[in-house]
Amino acid sequence: MPRRPAIGVTAAHEPIRHGAAWQQPAHFVPSNYVAAIQRAGGRVVLLPVDPRDSEDPGPLLDGLDGLVLTGGIDLDPATYDAARDPHSDPGDAERDAFEVALAREAQARDLPLLAICRGMQIVNAADGGTLHQHLPDTLGSDEHRRVPGTLDERNAHPVALAPGSLAARASAAETVEVRSHHHQALDRVADGWTVTGRADDGVVEAIERPARRFCLAVQWHPEGDPASRLFEALVRAAADAAGTAPGPPAARADASIHDPQETR
Repeated sequence: MPRRPAIGVTAAHEPIRHGAAWQQPAHFVPSNYVAAIQRAGGRVVLLPVDPRDSEDPGPLLDGLDGLVLTGGIDLDPATYDAARDPHSDPGDAERDAFEVALAREAQARDLPLLAICRGMQIVNAADGGTLHQHLPDTLGSDEHRRVPGTLDERNAHPVALAPGSLAARASAAETVEVRSHHHQALDRVADGWTVTGRADDGVVEAIERPARRFCLAVQWHPEGDPASRLFEALVRAAADAAGTAPGPPAARADASIHDPQETR
């Protein structure tokens, strides 16, 4: 039987709580990412932050067939040469540097890449783009994070995708209902990336690199929506690139679990 494609998934590095009192630092990935990749026939490989890999990410990516840059806390504005807005999180400079290095190396070797929410902001910053640090100041509303701490349908809104784009092909639609939870978004889009999705209010929701095999970044959270097809598209691209095949679909888990860490 062909091996399942190995999909690297970047981990958050934050304190977690066990039971009533125990708390400690942890490297973790919310379970809905894992469920979505396994459901699509991929094998999940957790990628904890390691400064050594920030210096040389090649050996880490050598064993992978695809990469997911996950959501999480705000980027350190220094990542895109900006001063910190009072509404921005303190950030995690080590995680930023690690994920920027992975994003650049994945693109250089044409490794199938799906960047989600914070991940989209990482790839944009890695290539010279910038961010709006607090959308309510830009839009006059908190439309993209109406209900804190959930990825369910209460934070859903439509996104228009460019006909024929990777985003539209992977979604099997040109208009999709997505689940968002963020207060930052792209401002200046990095060179080499094409905007292929926008919300009704003009917020950039999808960018991609057409010259690459599969290089897509979205501002929404497909892992929070059981109907999303993006992980299936990524795993298929990874399998094609590796000359292998997706594994049999896994049992469907509840992908609408509330993940407070996935809030940007």
